[in-house]
Amino acid sequence: MSTVSDNSPERIPAAFPGRRWLLPSALIEQLDPRPGPGSPGGRLRRPRRTARDWIVDFSCFLIAVVIGLLAAEQLENEPGLSHALQVADQLIGALACAAVWLRRRWPAGLAAAMLPLGFVSVTSGGATLVALFTLAVHRPFRYVAWVAGVQIALQPLYYWLRPDPELPYLGSLVFGTLLTAAVVGWGMLARSKRQLMLSLRDRARRAETEARLRAEQAQRLAREAIAREMHDVLAHRLTLLSVHAGALEFRPDAPREEVVRAAGVIRESAHEALQDLREIIGVLRSAESDDAGGRPQPTLAALDALVTESREAGMRVTLAGRVDDPAAVPASVGRTAYRIAQEALTNARKHAPGTEVTVSVGGAPGDGLAISVRNAPADGEVPHVPGSGQGLIGLTERAALAGGTLEHGATPEGGFEVRARLPWG
Repeated sequence: MSTVSDNSPERIPAAFPGRRWLLPSALIEQLDPRPGPGSPGGRLRRPRRTARDWIVDFSCFLIAVVIGLLAAEQLENEPGLSHALQVADQLIGALACAAVWLRRRWPAGLAAAMLPLGFVSVTSGGATLVALFTLAVHRPFRYVAWVAGVQIALQPLYYWLRPDPELPYLGSLVFGTLLTAAVVGWGMLARSKRQLMLSLRDRARRAETEARLRAEQAQRLAREAIAREMHDVLAHRLTLLSVHAGALEFRPDAPREEVVRAAGVIRESAHEALQDLREIIGVLRSAESDDAGGRPQPTLAALDALVTESREAGMRVTLAGRVDDPAAVPASVGRTAYRIAQEALTNARKHAPGTEVTVSVGGAPGDGLAISVRNAPADGEVPHVPGSGQGLIGLTERAALAGGTLEHGATPEGGFEVRARLPWG
C-alpha cells in the first residue's frame, strides 16, 4: 500500500467524490488521507462515518441485539441459573451490544474484550461475532488468528459449563466452530476486496506516473534532437560567416568584386541562420502542435547544394561519389547522411582551413549507405577552437539513432576522416 506525503496528499479519484457515501470511511481514508484541521505535525484526522458506515453499523448493532434477545429467551431454560445471574447476563449483553458502536475505532481491543464477556454472558454472543468480523475486516490475519483461536479453544469449556438445552455437546462444538470460521471468512473476504481496490488504485497511479515520465522523456529526446539540429545547422552557417568576415578583415584592400561577393555570402548566411533559428524556436514554442510546418528538411539530394555552398565559401571540396537515385534513399537516412557531411565540412573549415576536402557517398538498397569526408593535413598551426569535439559526439549519436555507425580519426597522411555507414533496406 502506497504511503502519502502530508504536504501533498493524494486525492480521491475523479469518479469517487460524488459517491463517497457508498464507500467505507476506512477505505476512503486510505485512498484520500487528509490532515485534520489544526492537527499538530500534520497528523491525519480520524475518518468520519459515511452514510454506508451508519447503515452497516446500525445493522451490526441490530444483529447483535436480535441474537442477544434470542439468547435471553433461552436463559430461563438453562438449569441451575438464578434470576440474578440472568439479569447480570442480560446487563452484560446490553453493554456488549452498545460497545458495537466502538468497533471501528478499536477493532482489536473490542474483539479481545469480547472474549471474556462472551464466555460469561450468552446474550453477548452476537456482539462477540460482530467484533470478530470487524477485526477480520480491519486488521491483518495474525490478529484474527489469535482471537479466533482463543475463542475456539474456549468453546469446549464454555459448552461444558453452560450446555445448550436443544443441541448435544458435540453438535454445539461443531456449530460454534463453523460459525466462528464463517464469520472470519466473511470478514477476510471483505478485507481482500478492499485490498484489491487499493492495489488497483496504486497500479493506476503507477501507470499515470510512468506515462508522465515517458512523455517527459519523449519531450526531452525531442528537445535534444532539436538542439542537435540547431548545432548542425547554425555551426555550418556561422562558420561561413567567420570565414568571409576573416577574409575581409585580413584583406581590406581586396578588389571590390570580392568584397561584394563576400558581403553577399555573409548576408545570405546570416539570413539562412536566422531563418533556421526561427524554425527551431517555432518548433519549441509549438511542442504540443502536430503541425510540422516550415521548410522541408534536407535529404541526400541536397548534398550537391551543400558542396556548392562550401565551394562558394572558399573551400576546395570534391564530391567523389554519388548515389544513382538519391530520392530512393529513405528520408531519415538521407537527412542523417546530409547532417554528417555538413558537420564534417564545418569541422574541416574550422580545423584545416584551405585544405582539400573529399566527400564520398555510395551504396545500394540492402548494402547500406556509406559516406566519408576526408581532409588533407592543415598547413601550419591552427588555433584551438573552443567547444571542439561536441559535433562529433552528436554525429555519433545521430548515426546510432538511425541504426548505423560512425567512426572518425586521423589519416596516415596526417589529415582527418569521418566515416559513417547507415542502413538502407
